Amino acid sequence: MYLREAIKRTFEAATGYGRPTLGKARAAVRKIQPKTFLFEDDGAIPNNPVLPALVYTGAVRLDHADDPAAVFEELFKVNGWNDSWRNGIYDYVHYHSSIHEVLGIARGRAQVRIGGNKGEQLDIAAGDVLVLPAGLGHHCLMASSDFLVVGAYPPDGTYDLCRGSEAEHAKARKTIPQTPRPGSDPVYGERGPLTRLWSR
Repeated sequence: MYLREAIKRTFEAATGYGRPTLGKARAAVRKIQPKTFLFEDDGAIPNNPVLPALVYTGAVRLDHADDPAAVFEELFKVNGWNDSWRNGIYDYVHYHSSIHEVLGIARGRAQVRIGGNKGEQLDIAAGDVLVLPAGLGHHCLMASSDFLVVGAYPPDGTYDLCRGSEAEHAKARKTIPQTPRPGSDPVYGERGPLTRLWSR
């Protein structure tokens, strides 16, 4: 399925077919206040004790979209979150120590856990958005066969993939606080909830 999505995305980029206009993408957004989750370091996964994870349930209406993934790509791009990809969520606990991440659920349903193995289990579905601060452990516990995620990153930060080793943990405790905070919410822009909830 993910190879098919990559081909579809390339075709859409070349032809414009199936991609929503920016106006249509913005019209799909519903005003939602996010649920917030804050996790302490559990000894293996550092999490982020300062910046909460944000979960926007049903933030984007996708029922009339030709390509639901493209709606998220347009929204994230216009709000300054780039380097987007289409895939699933890894089924092992991992985190990024030097960059924040947004996940838009384009299709299907899943159970994910955020905050590491001792964290919070969430049921997520198409239209939901998760904003994960640097250091936050996350992984997929189970997913429907059509589960599809669009991920993206703010302009500042460096992508890495950490799985909880001692060496990673020691380094991450230094890099997480230094990770630049984005100036824009990936769904709602400069005046979105993230800019308030992640303010210094």
